[in-house]
Amino acid sequence: MGGALSLTIVALAYPAMLGFDKVSTAQDRVIAQTQWGPLTEQDRDFVVKVRAAGLWEYPLGKIALQKGTTQAVKTAGQHLVDGHAALDTTCRKIAPMLNITLPNVASPQQVGFVNQINAETGKAFDTDFANILRTTHGSIFNTVAKIRSTTKNSLVRALADQANDTVLDHITVMEKTGFVDFDQALFQQTTPPKLPTVDLTPPAPAPGEPLVVLTAPPNATSTPVAIPGEGTGAGTGAGASPNPTIG
Repeated sequence: MGGALSLTIVALAYPAMLGFDKVSTAQDRVIAQTQWGPLTEQDRDFVVKVRAAGLWEYPLGKIALQKGTTQAVKTAGQHLVDGHAALDTTCRKIAPMLNITLPNVASPQQVGFVNQINAETGKAFDTDFANILRTTHGSIFNTVAKIRSTTKNSLVRALADQANDTVLDHITVMEKTGFVDFDQALFQQTTPPKLPTVDLTPPAPAPGEPLVVLTAPPNATSTPVAIPGEGTGAGTGAGASPNPTIG
């Protein structure tokens, strides 16, 4: 196929709803048949959700490297940067292969997390950084498992494999900071606030807007996963054009 994508639907609309409730209740409605397997609504939403996570956790990781008061907090920040740079590469590679539009800005809720934590200093910064990131990663961990166990699309499955390892790593480094309140984190994971859909949805990019790239640092320890068919002409070059970077 020389990298061309075979879809039964010409274009996929930008997901209208991407909160945690969306994934838990999304139907397995197939929205496209691709050479990598059928693509469902929840598959598409998962790819966008992983991208959106990086758009707020990556910059927050860089902030933690500057403002964290302990080495454990700085290490956790470095893991956020490394992990989401690698996930971002995978998302940008598979999104055009599946005709999925990616956001360039995180959801209002996620932007609010960054603003709240960035406004703090000292122990307050360390504590909120560790607890908010531990809670959000604990929440998405179940979503990753559901997608990995149900998707029939090999590209989405590869992303879920990578996300599973990355999220578990981020949970672990947050816990190692010593600032996590486990009772609070568990309560917030199991009783999330009922926010309007608009607060949970990253805005769609403007037509023709170039993708923001989360740049991997020179000493990154995380790497993107191998994409099925990569190196054989299927989807090569996706997301490889020069783009503006964060960092």
